[in-house]
Amino acid sequence: MAAAAGPEPDGSIRRSLARLGALRPLPDPAREGESGSGRRTELHLLFDQLISETCGPGVPGPVGAPSPQDVCALLVQACQLVHLSQEHLVNKVCQLIHHLLNRFQVVVDEKSVDFLLSYSISALKQCSSWTHTEILQALAALVYNNGPNCQKYFPDLLGKSGLLVQFSDPAQPDVELRRAAVHSMANLCLSVPGQPYLDESYRSLCFQTFLNVLQSSKTSDVDDITFCMLLQNALKGIQSLLNGGKMKLMETDQLGSLLAVLKKCMFYGLPGLNMEMPAVLYPTPLPQYDGRSPVKQEQEELSTIKPTGTRRKKSRGKQKKGQLGEEVKEELEGDARGGTIHGMDIFQLHSGDAQSSSCLNPWNRALDAAYVPAGKDHYLSWKRISSSESEYSDAEGGIQSKMRSYQAKVRQGALACFLSTIKSIEKKVLYGYWSAFVPDTPGIGSPQSVSLMTIALKDPSPKTRACALQVLSAILEGSKQFLSVAEDAHDHKRAFTPFSVTIASSIRELHRCLLLALVAESSSQTLTQVIKCLANLVSNAPYSRLKPGLLTRVWNQIKPYVRHKDVNVRVSSLTLLGAIVSAQAPSPEVQLLLQQPSSSGLSNSGTTTPHHLSSSVGWRRPPPSQGEPTDNWESSSAEPCWLLGLCISTAVLPREDSYSDSDTSFGAGTVYEPSPVRLESLQVLALLVKGYFSVAQSYLLELGEVASKCMEETDPSIQLHGAKLLEELGTGIVQQHKPDSTTAVSQRVPVNLVVTFWTKMLNGPLPAALQNAQHPTLQTSACDALSSILPEAFSSLQDDRQVLCITLLLGLTHSENPLVKAAAARALGVYILFSCLRQDVMFVADTANAILNSLHDKSPNVRAKAAWSLGNLTDTLIVNMEMMGQSFQEEFSDLLLLKMLRSASEASKDKDKVKSNAVRALGNLLHFLQPYHIVKPRFSEIIKESIQALISTVQSEATMKVRWNACYALGNVFKNPALPLGEAPWTAQAYNALTSVVKSCKNFKVRIKSAMALSIPAKRECYGTTEQFSQIWSALVIALQKSEDTEDFLEFKYSASLRTQICQALIHLLSLANSTDLPFIRKMIAENGDVIRSYILQYMKSEVEENEAGIHTDSPERDRMMKRAIEHICGIEELSEGKTKIIVAAYLEDILKNHINSTELTEA
Repeated sequence: MAAAAGPEPDGSIRRSLARLGALRPLPDPAREGESGSGRRTELHLLFDQLISETCGPGVPGPVGAPSPQDVCALLVQACQLVHLSQEHLVNKVCQLIHHLLNRFQVVVDEKSVDFLLSYSISALKQCSSWTHTEILQALAALVYNNGPNCQKYFPDLLGKSGLLVQFSDPAQPDVELRRAAVHSMANLCLSVPGQPYLDESYRSLCFQTFLNVLQSSKTSDVDDITFCMLLQNALKGIQSLLNGGKMKLMETDQLGSLLAVLKKCMFYGLPGLNMEMPAVLYPTPLPQYDGRSPVKQEQEELSTIKPTGTRRKKSRGKQKKGQLGEEVKEELEGDARGGTIHGMDIFQLHSGDAQSSSCLNPWNRALDAAYVPAGKDHYLSWKRISSSESEYSDAEGGIQSKMRSYQAKVRQGALACFLSTIKSIEKKVLYGYWSAFVPDTPGIGSPQSVSLMTIALKDPSPKTRACALQVLSAILEGSKQFLSVAEDAHDHKRAFTPFSVTIASSIRELHRCLLLALVAESSSQTLTQVIKCLANLVSNAPYSRLKPGLLTRVWNQIKPYVRHKDVNVRVSSLTLLGAIVSAQAPSPEVQLLLQQPSSSGLSNSGTTTPHHLSSSVGWRRPPPSQGEPTDNWESSSAEPCWLLGLCISTAVLPREDSYSDSDTSFGAGTVYEPSPVRLESLQVLALLVKGYFSVAQSYLLELGEVASKCMEETDPSIQLHGAKLLEELGTGIVQQHKPDSTTAVSQRVPVNLVVTFWTKMLNGPLPAALQNAQHPTLQTSACDALSSILPEAFSSLQDDRQVLCITLLLGLTHSENPLVKAAAARALGVYILFSCLRQDVMFVADTANAILNSLHDKSPNVRAKAAWSLGNLTDTLIVNMEMMGQSFQEEFSDLLLLKMLRSASEASKDKDKVKSNAVRALGNLLHFLQPYHIVKPRFSEIIKESIQALISTVQSEATMKVRWNACYALGNVFKNPALPLGEAPWTAQAYNALTSVVKSCKNFKVRIKSAMALSIPAKRECYGTTEQFSQIWSALVIALQKSEDTEDFLEFKYSASLRTQICQALIHLLSLANSTDLPFIRKMIAENGDVIRSYILQYMKSEVEENEAGIHTDSPERDRMMKRAIEHICGIEELSEGKTKIIVAAYLEDILKNHINSTELTEA
């Protein structure tokens, strides 16, 4: 029957269209006579038949629906046949418009909407008021998603005396009519992608209309459900305005008024809650006083976490019968044209940015016992009232249930609108309202207050609870900087509560409330949102500044949920665990949690009886074989880390039992966990290895086996996560073996074990992953993993494995995929620094050619990675030159060197990400050149171009990192004695660029590098003429005087380093000065002697530090530098008349003497 009924609406529409088409409008309906009366009857019957056939139950969906063209044609024909004086027919045809457009989801075409809107507006103006509600409902359906095609009617509808403005006026006595007008206005505010939006004047008018509706109160003569629908439509309208992207809530009063009504509507109809809200919410000042210290707050909180059976019974006994209404099993459905809001349809399951506040109502305190529930009993305090317990009859119950459903939709609509508001305002503005929406620990005697957590804990509708949690997630996401001020690790014994303590208290209360929600929640979908919200909180809270214990509670409470029946709950639980291990890692508190044995802490809460995870960990570390390193570097725990075991078993081991849940949607009969759970487990493993490698290193080979198994699978996502895990393992080993590592040598992974690990990887699926051209993302991750090999281990690999690595990487630089090519170029940039490879001229040449090839790629990312690798390669050339001398330089191809210079020079004109490393490479290459290179004609031109490129970059408006590297590169150029520094025409340009930067650059690190470069030339001739020398000395003195002048406070911390570098440069220049330079130096000392003396004395007395060039300069070394300068000046002055000696040598001797005396006094 259903199949046969499919075509009926289409056929019915066509038959009706044919019947209507056969009729002709009567010329004068006022004089219609018997034929006119028959016409009316026929139209009534036809319209009734159409409505009953198309809008009744069992009507097929869009598959059997008529075409939009037929629907529009029928409606136009119907309106043409109905004169506006025939009000009953007008009412009926408007019902038809409303029903047909809603039923078949038709957006009326431009031509039809023009006629039908004109007809509707005329009907509103001419027909009696009793028809207006139906006409407005038809109007709402016509303008839905059709705003741009209705613009010429905006003055009639939304003008100052527009019809919708009149009907939606607060003074309008007919609430149903007002609701229909607000509904039409809300539909007009819907944005259509790619089409112009409402003008500012109309937007403001609509916004104020919706705001007035939300601010109004229900009078006793108004039907509850009608008022709910009115509120829903106003909320939908505001949300459409905000989502349109044009509505900016800039004024405090406008935003405050909106937030006030949203907060009011969030709690609309919530059982047991009757709250009054101010008309405007202002950014609230923090409380001045708090009667309790943080210690007392902590003690009180701890006391609430220790439930007893008596207290549980007491809290249940206090549960009022009518406080939580019967949960609506099936909420009424309605579409946007019908005037209702689908709260959960509007809410996408994701987070944004924002804030909230307010103390959790103390009537939630009864739930504190839920912190450590026992089995199923923890649901009893949240049991909904059954129908048998209700105090009203079945008929009344149906009405009450329907009303509660509509009230819940109002709350959902308000929360959806709040989420849109969050996206429309800046976070710094939103944070001012934190205390209005986010819970805080209530003080003694504080009035009861409500927050988003009140809804999450108390609302009887699971959808509404989920909406509140999504909004709270949006508020918490990205709040790290705001929350970073929180601090309660120390007692604050003051007469007022600092802001830091207030925020810390709010963070603590959020943890408490969300953990209550975790154990109290019965809906799997809402439970997922609770856990996601917790993950957002954990990701942003500054635990290092808070008293320990918060993460431990979250850890213990979430453990059972990793075995929950719902797959989404399991995934979000793993996400939360990942947030814990990545929250400000490494954290001492998390370190202790990870060291707990597998079986601990599993008797806590959960919706199902948790399985002991230790039994599912089917792996154990095998005993060391002969010759294998002992376990002196391993952790001493008897059992493996619980989280490590969980993630390994979830990712690669068959599961022990099946869960009767949504797992079936991920493929029946699979022996493994669903793919999302496995992927999340692998992500957690990678985060654990990254943050707590000391815990993971005990199971290095097992984790390597996990990575191998994943890369052997067919699912590309699993393969990708396996490669990512391998990369994190390799990076952890490399970090541990760095010279500046704080890990004791005895606690590091032994090199021979690392060799074993990488040998297994290279004999496993890693090479295949690198060659899997079908999955370039996997190739990219495999390249990154291969680049994380420990250099000391690489040199100990078998020769064929080393050749395999190099061959694969060199081959991948020719990949057509830019991601793969970039990753391969970067990996070669890592390998070129390996001591076992950098002296191999053939490898260096092959790598150089591959990098230069990538440097000309059309992808900016590839060029950026290639430029970084070229910088590393040129660093290697300098190291080889210093270690191997001229033999390496002579062996290195001149042609390749020339090619590198040209490519680097060209790259210095590229984007900043490429340019920053290109100039670094240029500096190294110009330093590497030998006299026999420089005299060759083919080199001379490119040398000039390269130096000019560096000078231009120093003077450019590029990013500070680029200019910093350019100054450093010029310093490298000055180190090459073979270059004609001081004689070449580019000398003056180079010095002018550096002196300009040292005096005026906003970035102090760039100034430091320029001062360092100016102090590098080792001979006086390199500084050029006396005039050039004087300009440099003068610029350094001016830079010294300006060393504390900055508009950016962040730069101030570098001012001491800048003064140190400038003083070193000044003393260096003095130690090289000749007799022609002394008159200018004497003049500068005469004019600025006191300033120079104070800064040089400060420099001489400062502590041992490492300058920007990485050279340690202690106080004795500075004394020796000063003495050398004095001896040099004295030697020159012996040939002069002696006047200068009084000004310069005596001046320097006085500084040195002052410094020595001061030092002796200090030591005494």
